[in-house]
Amino acid sequence: MKKLNWIDKGIFLVNTVFAFLLLLSLLVPYIPIKSFPRIAIFSLATPILIILNILFLIYWLLKLKRPFWLSFLVLLIGYQQVFSLYKFSGTENVVSESTIKVMTYNVRVFDVYEWIGRKGVFDDIKNMVEEEAPDVLCFQEFYHTKENKFNDFQYQFIKYKTKETGQAIFSKYPIVNKGSLNFPNSGNNAIFADIVKDNDTIRVYNLHMQSFHINPQDEEITQENSGKIARRMGAVFSKQQIQTDIFVSHKEESPYRTITCGDLNNNQFSAIYDQIKGSDIDTFEEQGSGTGKTYYFKYFPFRIDFVFVDESITVVSHKNRYELLSDHYPIITQLQL
Repeated sequence: MKKLNWIDKGIFLVNTVFAFLLLLSLLVPYIPIKSFPRIAIFSLATPILIILNILFLIYWLLKLKRPFWLSFLVLLIGYQQVFSLYKFSGTENVVSESTIKVMTYNVRVFDVYEWIGRKGVFDDIKNMVEEEAPDVLCFQEFYHTKENKFNDFQYQFIKYKTKETGQAIFSKYPIVNKGSLNFPNSGNNAIFADIVKDNDTIRVYNLHMQSFHINPQDEEITQENSGKIARRMGAVFSKQQIQTDIFVSHKEESPYRTITCGDLNNNQFSAIYDQIKGSDIDTFEEQGSGTGKTYYFKYFPFRIDFVFVDESITVVSHKNRYELLSDHYPIITQLQL
């Protein structure tokens, strides 16, 4: 190991800043959002901070210099988060009649306002659903004119939080009970349906947590408005925490095993994710591959949509599809009850 020259000293200083920020982001799930809502922003930056620290680690190793220990130790502390960023193996498709196939998708009202810039998006989504042939289908941002368009499902439960949009659960198995958690002061919501397959009853939740309404690709993020954006995001994190408390309290009272689907509007590094997942299995962590991104963003793979299942349920496969039909991508998973 050689002593650092003045260029490497400057690089090490920058390395120290990003190592500290990564360490802070790893602590975010343990910091009460109600007390420090804005600090939760760091969880969204965790993937970038992980990659930067990996690059610093490689740089110092190639130069055979001691500062590699800084990023190495921080990455070691957060090894679970590091390995959740990318999966090298997984199972996408399994042909089996004994499994239950679940699909969840934030469809952004089926692009009725033509944000994508072309017609026929609903037909493409419908064709995708028919191709995948799930047994249980959860939609977030469902649009009211599409209620009778999914005839392959005999049972359904749709709850609107606005005049036109809401959450939907479609099922090929009987729904024997259903309900809404009715998030206060929000257009977002969570619903549930108790579904009977053979002699087993499973509770399926469909979540849509509070949205940020910030598009980093369209909204100019400057020094002047960064404080305003941070305040808005802090307010959203506070609402998400209230909604999470409502959901967790309801789920703890479930008499059945649960499958939780939905758009958390937060990633796998957040406190919201940890609390909603609880002791459940993240199907991507179990059988996913690649980054598992579920949100369309040109520069980075955000994973904010999830399927969580009870520990006693076996995850047979997990698949992400990347047709651009919404600002989100769907998840399809097969489960062995």
